[in-house]
Amino acid sequence: MAPTTVGVVVVNYNGGDLTLRTLRSVLATETRGVSLRVVLVDNASSDDVVARVRAELPAVAVVEAGANRGFAGGCNLGIRALGAVDRVALVNNDARVDRGWLLPLLDALERDHDVGAACPKILLDGEFARLTLSASHRGVELLRVCVDGTDVTNRSRVVSGSDGRAPGPAGQRVERLGRAATLLVPLTDDGPSERGSRLELASARATEVTVACGDATSSVTVGPRGATVGVRLPATGATILNNVGTDLVDGRFGADRGYLEPDDGRYDAPTDVFAWCGAGVLLRGAYLDDVGPFDERLFLYYEDLELSWRGRERGWRYRTVPGSVVRHVHSSTTATGSTLTEYYNGRNHLLVAIRHAPASDACAAVLGYALATMSYVARDLRESARHRRRPRLGDVRTRLRALVSVARLAPSMLLSRRRDRRRTVGAVVRPDPPDR
Repeated sequence: MAPTTVGVVVVNYNGGDLTLRTLRSVLATETRGVSLRVVLVDNASSDDVVARVRAELPAVAVVEAGANRGFAGGCNLGIRALGAVDRVALVNNDARVDRGWLLPLLDALERDHDVGAACPKILLDGEFARLTLSASHRGVELLRVCVDGTDVTNRSRVVSGSDGRAPGPAGQRVERLGRAATLLVPLTDDGPSERGSRLELASARATEVTVACGDATSSVTVGPRGATVGVRLPATGATILNNVGTDLVDGRFGADRGYLEPDDGRYDAPTDVFAWCGAGVLLRGAYLDDVGPFDERLFLYYEDLELSWRGRERGWRYRTVPGSVVRHVHSSTTATGSTLTEYYNGRNHLLVAIRHAPASDACAAVLGYALATMSYVARDLRESARHRRRPRLGDVRTRLRALVSVARLAPSMLLSRRRDRRRTVGAVVRPDPPDR
């Protein structure tokens, strides 16, 4: 019997050392009875990853896109470059796979021939400390988070108590906190036995803020000029979930199952889910043949949800396999809350709803986004009047750009919706061919 052929696609855009780390972890995969092919697609990066891969990792085939084609276009290029394979794995270039990640996913696909995708347990890379913040007034802005002198703002996550992101000083977008908030802070790899954190905060009016981590506490008075508060962190932290499959929630948003929850076994039972996550997944070749390629109009974000939804309409299922583990440095290429992230997340949520959701839900999603944009205008005008400064309308401009792009692409999405419906009538999931 011929071995199962598995192709792995990694898309790079200026990932640098993280991309090399991803590829090395993939090449170290346990491959009992498996023939592994690995393809790196480079989206016209300015880093030196292509040269380093060719010099250091000759087993990896390199495809140079010539332009930044996004995650969707890069994956399509990589899948085509693999040629004929039985299974296709997608691994983000800021993720690393455990040595035994692949075989449990293969077993899951072998057991159920109508399962198109096997979803690993994706963890946030590293360990995290939990901080609680309490303030005498709401509206404190979290400007920066450092651990042992390293800026970890992009990897820190507000679990609860966020009043949303808004334009901050110097044009950056900052998290605004309520009177009580909980924050996850990554622990650095080479810190001392007890690490130190530093939070840079600002507030429109004088506000007393207390930060606690376990028994350690520290307080500071924060005002418009900002202030810094530090608190001691533990030597070890908690392992935190990123994604164990994807759900569809109210408003037709995609949501990571388990996001920011501790990895304490609560998601360790395999189950069917609405969609798979492109940060790490194993796809059946017959599934991709049936549903077609990624929609490159989406470019970045929601492209995995769209392809999942398209497959569901044709009868495919998706199954979590928590025994397979992938560790993900979340938002290393595009920081959470950045203008780029907000634009593509907002735009693509609406485009996918237009293509797949019931018409009433799609209309409600577009209207809701437009009304929320108007509320942002009112918020920014209130803030400018209160602080006697020019309005910071960065969020509004981003959302208006998204709405304009939705209007431009909606007709082609509606044509795709009609084509999907025609293809779905009488669709039958094809079982795998017999073993060779």
